[in-house]
Amino acid sequence: MLNQSRFGDIGKLIVRMMVGVLMLLHGLHKILNPGSLDSIRNMLASISLPSLLAYGVYFGEVVGALMVILGVYSRIGGLLIAGNMLFALALAHRAQIFTLTNMGGWALELQGFFLLSGLAIIFLGSGRFALKPD
Repeated sequence: MLNQSRFGDIGKLIVRMMVGVLMLLHGLHKILNPGSLDSIRNMLASISLPSLLAYGVYFGEVVGALMVILGVYSRIGGLLIAGNMLFALALAHRAQIFTLTNMGGWALELQGFFLLSGLAIIFLGSGRFALKPD
């Protein structure tokens, strides 16, 4: 019979796989379409930040996602994902923060999902089902 600790570890694994795989898909898209970073570079330039920071998206969307999926320094991976989303909210979605869709949902549900999931991983850790449990 499974005990409560094992259920918790399974739940952590599900959260890690969910946020990690979904975030990684965004990162893979950017790797396969490097021109997609142009808009990020332009947004950074518009607030006088170096366009080189655009490559930071790879840390949050690829490196952080892989850390979370594999369970290797998962809390740091969660931090990279959450940080990535804070930058995305500040750069690309400021005007939508208090906006609802025509169906009543928050316009930034996806971004909020990634931000809060990254935070959850920071606080929950990897659980036992990880290459390097924390």
